[in-house]
Amino acid sequence: MPSTFFGWVGFLLKQYGGLFLSGTLTTLLIALTGTFFGFIIGLLVAIVRTIEIPRGMGPVKRAIRKLAHMLIGVYIQVFRGTPMIVQAMVIYYGSMQYLGIDMERTMAAILIISINTGAYMAEIIRGGIISVDKGQFEAAHSIGMTHWQTMTTVVLPQAIRNILPSVGNELIVNIKDSSVLNVISVSELFFQAKSAAGTYYKYFEVFFIIAVIYLVLTVTVSRVLRFVEKKMDGPDNYVICGSQSDSRSEIVVSKEQEQEVDRQWQSK
Repeated sequence: MPSTFFGWVGFLLKQYGGLFLSGTLTTLLIALTGTFFGFIIGLLVAIVRTIEIPRGMGPVKRAIRKLAHMLIGVYIQVFRGTPMIVQAMVIYYGSMQYLGIDMERTMAAILIISINTGAYMAEIIRGGIISVDKGQFEAAHSIGMTHWQTMTTVVLPQAIRNILPSVGNELIVNIKDSSVLNVISVSELFFQAKSAAGTYYKYFEVFFIIAVIYLVLTVTVSRVLRFVEKKMDGPDNYVICGSQSDSRSEIVVSKEQEQEVDRQWQSK
């Protein structure tokens, strides 16, 4: 048996490398899928929350919209105000006990992360929508666009760029918080680590390895998201077509072309 710390680290990686890899892949699957569906849920909720209730609307439609807003508000408050570990226990074991639904654990984990993330995403996206100038809403409505058309073609492309850092932060949080799902025996990274640590009672060495894996995952995701942000920002230097700067650039290019032609003639 190894006698040093790094000796044990190497030994545990050799013995349980496949187990750690399996847990890492499950963690990524749960975090990525849960964040994606959570974003979709949050997007739909945010769009509904931004629909105003006009005064001249019929009483039935008005009551339906108010009820929808109230239910959405309750959903957001409940899932933002309770820990995910409690939500996991309530949803998984509650559905089994009272609804007779025995969910597959990985699917249950994705469902729990999606619903939890959706509550946070709803507020993030709503903030992004509010950050867009109101004049753009009015301009879109003035040319006959519906609320949905205004959102999908005018507002959301700008809002999503504004909220991209927050969406990336939610993904990173989900990678780490997926560890709480070990309470329902989901075979993610933390759960696999507990299984490996219990064999040789080397908890420090095993969880040191797990901490490094989590750090690598979060740093990698951060770098990728930063790259996407830069791509969405576009180039730092650009020319507006038809502007004076555009005309000046054409003149510069023309002069450079003339100088190149002169050099070619002189060389001949």
